[in-house]
Amino acid sequence: MTINDLKPKLLWHYFDELTQIPRPSKHEELVVKYLADFAIKHNLEYQQDEAGNTVIRKGATLGLEDMETIVLQSHVDMVCEKNTDVKHDFMKDPIQTYVDGNWLRTKGTTLGADNGIGVAIELAILASNDIEHGPIECLFTTDEETGLTGASALAKNWNLIKGRTLINLDSEDEGEVYIGCAGGCGTVAFLNNETESIPEGRFLGLDISVRGLKGGHSGGDIHLGRGNAIKIAARLSKMLSDECQFRICHFSGGNIHNAIPREAHIVGFVPFEYREKCRVELNVFAAQIEEELHGVDDDLEIFMETTDLPDMVLSQDIQNKLISILIAAPHGVIRMSHDIEGLVETSSNLASVKSTDDNRIRIETSQRSSYKSQIQYTTEMINALFSLAGAEVQNRDGYPGWTPNMKSPILQKSVATYKALFGKEPLIKAIHAGLECGLFYERDNAMDMISIGPTIREVHSPDECVDIDSVGKFWTYITTLLKV
Repeated sequence: MTINDLKPKLLWHYFDELTQIPRPSKHEELVVKYLADFAIKHNLEYQQDEAGNTVIRKGATLGLEDMETIVLQSHVDMVCEKNTDVKHDFMKDPIQTYVDGNWLRTKGTTLGADNGIGVAIELAILASNDIEHGPIECLFTTDEETGLTGASALAKNWNLIKGRTLINLDSEDEGEVYIGCAGGCGTVAFLNNETESIPEGRFLGLDISVRGLKGGHSGGDIHLGRGNAIKIAARLSKMLSDECQFRICHFSGGNIHNAIPREAHIVGFVPFEYREKCRVELNVFAAQIEEELHGVDDDLEIFMETTDLPDMVLSQDIQNKLISILIAAPHGVIRMSHDIEGLVETSSNLASVKSTDDNRIRIETSQRSSYKSQIQYTTEMINALFSLAGAEVQNRDGYPGWTPNMKSPILQKSVATYKALFGKEPLIKAIHAGLECGLFYERDNAMDMISIGPTIREVHSPDECVDIDSVGKFWTYITTLLKV
């Protein structure tokens, strides 16, 4: 069985087409053009703004002209993550999908179901001739994954959409209706990459990799206690430094701000006389981390092999500062909500460490909270840590949260429709992740909104997959909701 055998056939047809179109965040030109071509092909009215946000309008079916306009909304960009042993260029290569039982998966890359499934649902509704609905506007936003900049631009050009009831299709659990989300902010610190020549003596070059972790979404999965490869690599570096005089030549880990780091890489050396002790200490350390992550991240791998000595090594001062920053930087849940049971209120993600072209070490974190004040406080805490180490600190523009409204008319309608279809009420929840609804709410707090979607797992990681049956069930739900 392949994706072309799945039903609803039209929906999966459009998702398959999307997998053939490169659409990394900030590089959505091809998919934006695809949307314009789609609208022209189907004789539908459309508009696009300078940010690439696209609205395609479709009139009501006969007899439903008096219904209110519903805005269906999803984002066109995708997170581009892959395993290190996979050769894939997200700027030009199509996503390779395959059916695994009831799951659609990929071969070592992100799938793009976040939020390609939402996009495909909208396209299938627009292209269908047998779905009853009132007036609809399908809104496709750009660059959601790296700061919601498409939605931010749209908020400044709000007249692009006419409807005042919006259904966001970017949630990842069928049977759940989301009515609120966290806001967030990001921090980037730059540490001078001071290096020096390797001292005289006999040394053993080491290449160390931390890999095999699940990673995941830095908001939706942060409460699961999964391993952070950067944290593990920093702890390992500290232990080897203390016990074996380990020196670091290169340290990198993670990739993007909204994914929990799955992999990290260190190149360094130890005095030759510590070669055996180093191996023993690493084995003991690996066993300790495996015990800590048992039942949560069982596929952790820590590899160490010998390598040629690089030409330069980090100065001892910079090495100490780097290790201290990475060990001290907060990662994980900071506070749980007092209002909604089981909801993370505030968290931080130590996201990436990279060397830059201008010879600096770049460290990135992302902070989330249901409260603006907690975003500010957590950011100030991280800024203080970086500043104490002498790093240059920059804060990215934040994004607002979305306050729940239990009296929402579209919420009441969505609950009643779900119960009528499936014999039970959906769960009503808020999410510890950023949704574009937060920006829409900030621009117009009278906008009536919910966020729903089929079941997607392991988003922002190469293990991303979508539950095939849940997509069919969700299709029945959303197409029914449009006519009630």
